Amino acid sequence: MAISIRKVTKKFGDFTAVDDLNLEIQSGEFFSMLGPSGSGKTTVLRMIAGFELPTDGEIFLYDENVTTKAPFDRDVNTVFQDYALFPHLNVVENVEYGLKVRKVAKAERRQRAMAALEKVHLADFAERKPAQLSGGQRQRVALARAVVVEPKILLLDEPLGALDLKLREKMQIELKELQRELGITFIFVTHDQDEALTLSDRIAIFNNGKIEQIGTPRELYEKPATEFVARFVGTANVFEGHAAKELFGTSSKVMIRPEQVRLGAKGSEAKIIETIYLGSTLRFILDLNGHQIIAEVSASDDQAQTYRRGATVKVNMSKTDLVELS
Repeated sequence: MAISIRKVTKKFGDFTAVDDLNLEIQSGEFFSMLGPSGSGKTTVLRMIAGFELPTDGEIFLYDENVTTKAPFDRDVNTVFQDYALFPHLNVVENVEYGLKVRKVAKAERRQRAMAALEKVHLADFAERKPAQLSGGQRQRVALARAVVVEPKILLLDEPLGALDLKLREKMQIELKELQRELGITFIFVTHDQDEALTLSDRIAIFNNGKIEQIGTPRELYEKPATEFVARFVGTANVFEGHAAKELFGTSSKVMIRPEQVRLGAKGSEAKIIETIYLGSTLRFILDLNGHQIIAEVSASDDQAQTYRRGATVKVNMSKTDLVELS
C-alpha cells in the first residue's frame, strides 16, 4: 500500500477542513482527489506531503508512519500549479537542483537531469531560462525536477490549472504516459471533472471535508452513490418525492443521465424550453408535466437537428437506466 490515511482530522481553529478521513491508495496507481474549492482535497495532499500536520489520526507511506515527519523526511515530491522554477537558473540546473541538495556528484546529477528532460521531451531546451519557455514547457520542467529524485510518490496540486484548454488536454495525455513509464504513484488534486476522468485509475470525490465516494471513472459516472456525486461528475437528472413517483412510480431518489433520455416517436409529450449546441452533441432542456429534464443526443442525428425551442417532442426514459441514490 502506497498510502494509508487512518481516521485523519484537520482543524484550522473552529473550522474542520478534513473530518475523520480514511483512505488507501495502491502502489503505482494514478489516484485523483476531485471536489469543489474548500472540500478538503488540497489539505489532504498537504498532509501527505508534510506541509500540514493532522489534528488527529495517522498517515502511513509504504507502511511507515510519517504523521509527524518533516517533508524532506518523506519519499514524496510535489508539483505545484505555479511550478516554482528558479528564474536565474537554466532548465537543466532547475531540474538537477534537488539532486544537488542531496549532494549527488556533479556528473551524475547532470546525467540524471538530462535523462529526466528526455522523458518530458525538453532535452533541447536544457540551456534556456524559464522565462524563455511556454507555460506547457515550464510545467514539464517542473515535472522533470520532481521525478529526477525518483520519489516513490508524486503529488500534483492542480498542475494544469494555469494552462489554456488545448494545452491542458495535450498535457493530460503526456502526464498519463509519463506516469505509466515511471510506474510510480501519482496523486492528483483537481476541481476539473473531465481532467480527473481522463487521467485517473481511481478517483475520490470530496465534499465538506469527507469522501462521498471512491471508484473508477466509469463507476462514478455510471453508478454514483449520492446526489452530490451524480451532479458533480457529469450532468444528471435527479428526481425525488412527487417527481420520482409521477415519472417512475418510485419513492426513492433516482438519477438518469441526459444521454439516456430518448427523444423520438414514443413516450410522453414534453416542451422544448431551450436547445444548446455542444459540438458533438445537442442538449435539450425539456418541460415534462412541470418537471425540468435534460436530454442529450448526437449532433449528427438528423431528426434532432429539426427540434426547435417551443416545439413538442416525445420523451422516453427507461426504468432500467435509473440509478438509485442514497
